[in-house]
Amino acid sequence: MRNHPSLPIDADRLWRSHEEMGQLGATPKGGVNRQALTAQDQQARALFTQWAQAAGCIVETDCVGNLFARRLARDPDLPAVCTGSHLDTQPTGGKYDGAYGVLAGLEILRALNDAGIETERSIEVVAWTNEEGTRFAHSGSALFAGKADLEQAYNATDPTGIRFEDALTAIEAKGPLPLGNRPYDSLFEAHIEQGPILEREGYSVGIVTGARSQVRYDVTVSGAEGHAGTMPMTMRQDALTAAARLVVALEKIGQDHPPQGVCTVGALSVYPNSRNTIPGTVTFSIDLRHPTQDGITAMRAAIDDAMQTEQAKGKVTVCWTILDQEPPLTFDQDLVALLKAGAASLDIPVMDIFSMAGHDACYLSQDQPTAMVFVPCKDGISHNELESATAEDLAAGVEVLASAILARAMQR
Repeated sequence: MRNHPSLPIDADRLWRSHEEMGQLGATPKGGVNRQALTAQDQQARALFTQWAQAAGCIVETDCVGNLFARRLARDPDLPAVCTGSHLDTQPTGGKYDGAYGVLAGLEILRALNDAGIETERSIEVVAWTNEEGTRFAHSGSALFAGKADLEQAYNATDPTGIRFEDALTAIEAKGPLPLGNRPYDSLFEAHIEQGPILEREGYSVGIVTGARSQVRYDVTVSGAEGHAGTMPMTMRQDALTAAARLVVALEKIGQDHPPQGVCTVGALSVYPNSRNTIPGTVTFSIDLRHPTQDGITAMRAAIDDAMQTEQAKGKVTVCWTILDQEPPLTFDQDLVALLKAGAASLDIPVMDIFSMAGHDACYLSQDQPTAMVFVPCKDGISHNELESATAEDLAAGVEVLASAILARAMQR
């Protein structure tokens, strides 16, 4: 295992931390179900707090549960260097999505302590709230960056009707700090790639140059309920049949924009959802992504055409609404260069890579210099209990991350 000459990373300790964190919400298949603001999330927050305090950090929480662990520097008034990710998972998630970025930052703080290094700037590790969005719509990083409305977020409910603010209170995650107002010198995030490229190309580390454009829709198809036995096929206003045609059309839109255009229907609900009743209403989601603005514009036009074509048949009405949209972004070129220089000094080969997934860093990059490091996950599998990574790759990513963080933290 390669070690930075002045900052030895303990690969075994990093691996053990993932294994221990992975027990909180562990599933029978070896994955993790630790959705935001659940009892399992509360346990993960407590464990991270315990570890950070043991490393000498001051730990604070803001009003949406973002958890900040700061290692103070010679000059605590200078803007800090920040790194982190999230501890919440998908219902069938893995041990590394999000948690790696938090534990990578923690390992850097521990390594600094081991080496007796005092930095000029403080270093802060953040566990951002609700990045996965499985229970609630808005992430803590988006709220921190001012990209979402706080009151709207507080009043958002999960599928069982629990309000976001009430969920924060229930697990004692609603802190006293206001949103934002924490100036950073720079911000980094380490993450598993969640795709197959690094593994396929034989690299342990990817330097992320930018991230995709994304548009999310809600769609409602409205027809009319009817008796499954007595209503002739020619007279039906079957919302599910129309929705099914749209789902197939959306699949083709993704296929028509290779190699990185993707279109996904991830959630679908049928009403009244009765065996012997023709469906009257169907709602579903669309997640649209492309690395370029021209590509996303073309895909949006194709979606509009598909919706209008289905509605023109006269059997159903189709309402499609854009929930949110994010333009493609480019990460800070100075930080990207710094990560590459650090990798070269450590003799760790890296490749440029583009992120097709959304990350906390994407929200935060609009207001401060930001960069990301990727490490491979086996077969590109993520959001899945089979998600897997190697101790060697995880440590290599932390070494590269640490080189850049230490370089920024030692500057005044």
